[in-house]
Amino acid sequence: MRVVAKLMAVGLILISCGDPVLTDATEPSEPASTTSGTRPAFETMPPLTTLGGVPGDLPASHWEAILADLSSREVATNGVALIEALEVTWNDGALGCPQPGVAYTQALVDGMKVTVEADGTRYTYHFGANGPPILCVKGRPA
Repeated sequence: MRVVAKLMAVGLILISCGDPVLTDATEPSEPASTTSGTRPAFETMPPLTTLGGVPGDLPASHWEAILADLSSREVATNGVALIEALEVTWNDGALGCPQPGVAYTQALVDGMKVTVEADGTRYTYHFGANGPPILCVKGRPA
């Protein structure tokens, strides 16, 4: 019995030490702000050399991969023109074109950013050191 009384006394003391909450019951309180000053996890950044890449010679394998991708999208490949080929270093494995909800390696990746034009439409492809090209439309994989 004495133990219960002691526990109740300690509980009463602890409750009375808390900060009082002074709100008017007739007015709704404002919700707490949920914004955070930190960056969300896995947010990717634009490539390090977005505009200042080094013009490079486009490897034949890259050109063939671009033509194959355009063909798979039913784009005529007989009039495809190379607009720009830049050697870049991407900030991570997303190659500057992240897909929402996907985690990528967090390491610098050497690659290329290649822009071509076919039938009056420009297509921008991102390449890593290996693997297929990524057609990037408005910062997202197409």
